[in-house]
Amino acid sequence: MDLKEFLHLPHEFKFGGWMGEDCTTFCASWARECTGIDPAAPFRRTYSTLKSANALLASHGGIVSFYDERLTDIGYLRTDCPQDGDIGVVVAPSGIDRMIKHVGGIRFGPLWAVMAQRGVIAKKLDHVAAWTLRHHAHL
Repeated sequence: MDLKEFLHLPHEFKFGGWMGEDCTTFCASWARECTGIDPAAPFRRTYSTLKSANALLASHGGIVSFYDERLTDIGYLRTDCPQDGDIGVVVAPSGIDRMIKHVGGIRFGPLWAVMAQRGVIAKKLDHVAAWTLRHHAHL
């Protein structure tokens, strides 16, 4: 499945990656599609609220550390120049209050696809960290 097909799947927002996706499991599902390995497997179904999701990320040193640990374990490398299909942590308005937060996203052209309450949306956002698959790494 290519990126466009993945983004067009009927993703539904639910914390914990069971019967839906949140921003972290959305990116992990794409990584699983690319590598055959689910970097979120140990954590799926272990949380079900924003509070418990934030506690999980905090216990791993924050969202960037969590992504770095999980993605580098399955062959991703940090990149400063994300390309289509790369995974990143982006700065985006999130939730009902639209507070600016760091969330996971997938690079799609000049945009980042992120999981929102209403499903996948693609927006021009700034990234704070990004990872590319080792065989896609830009030297």
